[in-house]
Amino acid sequence: MRSYEIGNPEIDAAIGELVASGSQNPNGDLVREIITTALKLHRDAPDRGELKLVNTALKEMRYSMLTFRKYHDKPKVTMYGSARTPPGNVEYETAKQFAEIMAHERGWDIITGAGPGIMRAGNEGAGLENSLGVNIRLPFESDSNEFLSPDRVINFKYFFTRKLGFVKESSAFALFPGGFGTMDEAFELLTLVQTGKSDMHPIVLVESPESTYWGSWIEFVNRQLVAAELIAPEDVNLYRHFTDPAAAAAEVCAFYANYRSQRYVNGNLILRLEVVPTPEQVAQLNDEFADIVVSGTIEMIEPTDPERRDGDDVEAARLQLHFDRRHYGRLRLMIDQINGWVTTPTVVHPGDPFTTEQQDRPW
Repeated sequence: MRSYEIGNPEIDAAIGELVASGSQNPNGDLVREIITTALKLHRDAPDRGELKLVNTALKEMRYSMLTFRKYHDKPKVTMYGSARTPPGNVEYETAKQFAEIMAHERGWDIITGAGPGIMRAGNEGAGLENSLGVNIRLPFESDSNEFLSPDRVINFKYFFTRKLGFVKESSAFALFPGGFGTMDEAFELLTLVQTGKSDMHPIVLVESPESTYWGSWIEFVNRQLVAAELIAPEDVNLYRHFTDPAAAAAEVCAFYANYRSQRYVNGNLILRLEVVPTPEQVAQLNDEFADIVVSGTIEMIEPTDPERRDGDDVEAARLQLHFDRRHYGRLRLMIDQINGWVTTPTVVHPGDPFTTEQQDRPW
């Protein structure tokens, strides 16, 4: 691959020396490219507004990663929903109960947008020690809620960097009734999974029994998107709908009952599992999910060389398939079947929600 450089030997050498002297980071090659990009921007002479956008976004992403790195010992679920839902409202209480269960019974941290409404409910239910916030600076809503410690809040100027913080750090997503922002997050999450830009994650739509919010949304999806063949019928398997917060929490954890993580190696999808499947179970997968396999079969394998090199879940069991990278709704059903082979433990252990492998994918 052609090296990414300025093209001036003296400057390129100086960048290399600067990176080598600054840290022993094994990923210095990428740091070198970041510096090279900054200097290319300088050379390109963009206007001040464009430079401010890039500068702010990079600083926000850097600080977000630094903050979250302190809390990588626990899985995280992001909760979305309206900032306008008042305390005492039935949807507020539903969100609060979900957060209480996930934090205090299941051992997860809760990430919210740090504001009022459903966000406040999530942090209240989880408590200070189990809450993280990614706050957006708005003219009418800028302070984080009182159920967040200041050292557990990241403040963002841009929605797109804030969204990255949500998605990069979470192993599951729970959406409660909300406005344009909630709809935006719901469709973005589904798009990321549907296109393979994100690993498979549990996405639960949660509301009180008396609400019609998600029921109406699901009706719209079926009538307007599925019926018109704008999405595949199996795409509706990418989310689950609940009116009981305990059932929603159980669904999140059930997704990781046996399934742990995934990785692509040499074009093949590898699913890492807690429990070694029997030959009969593997045969059943081949019978029921042959339609999503491009060539070969679904089979048990040992850790691949790239996984061993990276120390990537090498102790886990492994299934490999040449997945068609299109029918993710069917893949979700396959993962559900794999999880059905075991009893869901109270505490589950998802893999890292964002790994270097994401960046190695050619799509």
